[in-house]
Amino acid sequence: MSAQTTHLTGVERTFGEDEIIVSKTDTKGRVTYANEVFLRVAQYTEDEILGRPHNIIRHPDMPRCVFKVLWDTIQEGKEIFAYVINRSKTGDHYWVFAHVTPTFEAQGQITSYHSSRRRPQPRAVEKVKGVYQVLLNEERKHANPKDAIAASLPKLLGFLKDQRTTYEEFVFSL
Repeated sequence: MSAQTTHLTGVERTFGEDEIIVSKTDTKGRVTYANEVFLRVAQYTEDEILGRPHNIIRHPDMPRCVFKVLWDTIQEGKEIFAYVINRSKTGDHYWVFAHVTPTFEAQGQITSYHSSRRRPQPRAVEKVKGVYQVLLNEERKHANPKDAIAASLPKLLGFLKDQRTTYEEFVFSL
């Protein structure tokens, strides 16, 4: 069963405050490592997840433009923090506070990406949901993902400009 065709259940999965979901990907976003917490929460086995695109856990309620900001940032060699809603193999969902970093080789080339995710504060999730909903409403007006990003990204950047903040500063203000 592919997560891409899994129906959403509306069931929220959680994990312990002291647990960290960890995964690593190659530069194309294919999973090269997933820890036990990742496997348990996402409901995949190691055989099912290794080598697959990390976006196998992408939830349709996660704005594409936020992922664009995330990918642009890490491909520039910078770290990023983000609130993300993911989808498990069975269609359940779970929120995370993600810290994504590039890994460099000795010559400075990016060789992979590392993501550590903690359980987010419920009040932060509630605040970010409102912003994400505005972005999703715009994205859902467009059938093509690239068009959706092109329409929603200016809304995100405009929101941040109006707040006189960056995405990362916004995330940490929640």
